[in-house]
Amino acid sequence: MSLALVHSRARAGMDAPAVRVEVHLSGGLPAIQIVGLPEAAVRESRDRVRAALLCARFEWPQRRITINLAPADLPKDGGRFDLPIALGILAASGQVPLDALAGHEFIGELALTGELRPVDAVIPAVMAAAGSGHTLILPQANQEEAALVSQASTLVATTLLQVCAHLQGQQSLPAPAPALQADNLPNGPDMRDVRGQAQARRALEVAAAGGHHLLLVGPPGCGKSMLASRLPGLLPALDEQRALETAAIHSLSNTRKGLSAQWRRRPFRAPHHSASAVALVGGGSHPRPGEISLAHNGVLFLDELTQWQRGVLEVLREPLETGSVTIARAARSTTFPAQFQLVAAMNPCPCGWAGDISGRCRCSGERITRYLGHLSGPLLDRIDLQVRIPRLPLELLAKPVAAAEDSACIAQRVANALQRQWQRQGCANAQLDAAGTFAHCVLDGEQQNLLEQAAQRLQLSMRAVQRSLRVARTIADLNDQPAIDRAALAEALSYRQTAPEAPI
Repeated sequence: MSLALVHSRARAGMDAPAVRVEVHLSGGLPAIQIVGLPEAAVRESRDRVRAALLCARFEWPQRRITINLAPADLPKDGGRFDLPIALGILAASGQVPLDALAGHEFIGELALTGELRPVDAVIPAVMAAAGSGHTLILPQANQEEAALVSQASTLVATTLLQVCAHLQGQQSLPAPAPALQADNLPNGPDMRDVRGQAQARRALEVAAAGGHHLLLVGPPGCGKSMLASRLPGLLPALDEQRALETAAIHSLSNTRKGLSAQWRRRPFRAPHHSASAVALVGGGSHPRPGEISLAHNGVLFLDELTQWQRGVLEVLREPLETGSVTIARAARSTTFPAQFQLVAAMNPCPCGWAGDISGRCRCSGERITRYLGHLSGPLLDRIDLQVRIPRLPLELLAKPVAAAEDSACIAQRVANALQRQWQRQGCANAQLDAAGTFAHCVLDGEQQNLLEQAAQRLQLSMRAVQRSLRVARTIADLNDQPAIDRAALAEALSYRQTAPEAPI
């Protein structure tokens, strides 16, 4: 009787729980059995492993093989357990030193030729292995992801033979070679390309400086999408911890290519309006992150907001408040981070020209009401800045204009404002809770009267009032003011007067 133990890692949302691959060889008719809640891809590994061992000129044990994936109540899926299963069979049959497996963890899918193929969710596994003090051996195709985790003991290999040679002391496996990180590239298009639209440019700067959500309402071709695509360029680069968290989410979604090129950059996600609720928030029998999680620490742009199904938009309400999304299934629940900035764009009416000075809109009031009915009040209540963008005159495009501020200049003011917020309260203004809002957004008597009058006239909810206070605090931070003055409060309240349900 022979027994071998190999350590590996499963995939469970943002976590990578440890899995013990126990291989037992006993007498009896030759057979192989995998237990421990394996799914179809894991059960099929017995055929892949057998072919890979034979192609690598190893001996397949003509005995009864029992493979247990512990813990038994944790579902296992994918081909990530092929390599540890193969090594367990080799160690149990005496073809690989059993003591050489100690202190190592293994993840990788095997081809029939013995080559190692990449797997997903590598970054959480590397982080978990580093926390346990083990050396993780991965396929070489995953080295770009593994290299992003600093101070982790990771080795890469291309074939099963290389891993066995390393365990037998015949050769050493290399550490992952990180791809070049192009830190000098601009993070998106430049604001210098935007002509006119001073109010929208200002709203975009305020949104970037405080992490606020933004809604742009205007006729076709006024520059809504152009402005939204420039928001990531105004945000400061991510620190290592947040960049690693963002990369880990993309690793879970199997979008590992280009992670090094996007290192420390803010993600920008722009799903089509035909996307489903599951595509937006994530889901599936094995929950995977959706667009709101892929936009974590970055920007989620929803164009043609009124063309989205209302039920799909409603799933954004809780993530906008909590900064995370919990996907519950009968067997388990998974929580993904979703701290994103929402930028939405829409036309004011079905034809798009309501309120235009040309007077070309012929939409009836009932038709406009039905058109705007896709947006609920609670969803609009969570959007801090709501800006009406007018149509630009053609003369502005024909005449030469003075050079506008570029993204780098605006980004410097944004970075200074964010630095003041983190030094004062430890987070961006948009992330303040109710107690933090009233503690850091203090008004005097005159300003309090102005706020109460505006709340009464605009029929603002308590949530909208608190969000307006946070916007006013952001404007004061941009102006390097220690307290909110009347001008900052008035500007913040002005962003609540352009909601789509307002008279057109």
